[in-house]
Amino acid sequence: MPSLVLASTSPYRRILLERLGLAFTVARPEVDESPRPNESPQSLAERLALAKAEAVLADQDDGRWVIGSDQVAELDGRPLGKPGSHAGAVAQLKSMSGREVRFLTALCLAGPHARRLQALDITTVRFRSLGNDEIERYVVREQPLDCAGSFKCEGLGIALFNEIENRDPTALIGLPLIATARLLREAGFRLP
Repeated sequence: MPSLVLASTSPYRRILLERLGLAFTVARPEVDESPRPNESPQSLAERLALAKAEAVLADQDDGRWVIGSDQVAELDGRPLGKPGSHAGAVAQLKSMSGREVRFLTALCLAGPHARRLQALDITTVRFRSLGNDEIERYVVREQPLDCAGSFKCEGLGIALFNEIENRDPTALIGLPLIATARLLREAGFRLP
């Protein structure tokens, strides 16, 4: 079976990929994640997933496969990145309160001979109307500063929503395992 690398330092993606039972290593992709002028959230997510996989693969194209993934939250057609600070998380959650937000999770499996297998998962989250005190308590408790959209749905963040509409519940955490498994099988990995 070919070797596999996860081009991410995200503990969330690593934990998700472990669920598939494949051996893999982890590498930090050196990629500028800044959006380009007028770049749509979907194009941004797809470009970054591809760039992350290719950045790690470029170190050695030795027959291995590299998984790159990126998630972009979209509100009113604009991308919302990782908040990076307490104030940023509070501001993001206030802007999403009572609103519908799309989370675009792009996936790229890059392999030998310039093979690129790609997928995109779209999850729609409908937030409850959130009070300032609720937002503050949530951000202090969960510290979601490294999460697109400022929440962790696998934790207390689930209490912020009225509804989640998706095809793959793992996508919102950062790696759509249904699509990942499909692409890995297509690349020759043996999965159930």
